[in-house]
Amino acid sequence: MKNIVILGDSYSTYEGWIPDGFDVYYSSSGRENGPAVSKMKLEETWWQRLLLKTGANLLANNSWSGSTVGYTGYSGDCSHSSSFIYRFRQLKESGFFKKNDVDTVFLFGGTNDSCANAPLGEVKFENWTEEDLFSVLPAICHLIWAVKKELPNADVYFIINTQINPAIGACVKSACAHYGTRAIELVDIDKENGHPTPKGMEMICNQVLSIIQ
Repeated sequence: MKNIVILGDSYSTYEGWIPDGFDVYYSSSGRENGPAVSKMKLEETWWQRLLLKTGANLLANNSWSGSTVGYTGYSGDCSHSSSFIYRFRQLKESGFFKKNDVDTVFLFGGTNDSCANAPLGEVKFENWTEEDLFSVLPAICHLIWAVKKELPNADVYFIINTQINPAIGACVKSACAHYGTRAIELVDIDKENGHPTPKGMEMICNQVLSIIQ
């Protein structure tokens, strides 16, 4: 593991480390009038811990707080804004993957798809329509397929959060098996206000390391 790309939601955000205009959850000062857990040191995040322990290089942290994998977000259609699928397409179309030697990708999503009660749909491994991608399960399959197609030689990991709709976790595991990627299913993560505490971040890092090493 040398060069990492993260595609994530609030769990992977940190002020100054994600693209301009993306919603952020974690920072050194916390969210204005937000929960205490949003205040965190950079080195306490799961991904910074991972970088420090492995010596890997972070090429991009493309994470957006509150984002869904599919096209249905909390406020409705996010097909051309915050969705994981759209953001991955933007990276691809910008030539990012041709300009950079990516060998490891972490997909850490599905939490907001679950919390937003987006339609589940059905697991579908090919021949998606854009309409299919408004539903969670086909969207997850499509994302994993798209990443693996673009980066066939990269190690791709999809991190499954705790306390989400079991159908989402089952879909991730099924899709990872189908496309030759790996699922990392988290257990017993310490959280406040639905988000990892520093202790929870350490638990995430350690559980990820136990799979990738």
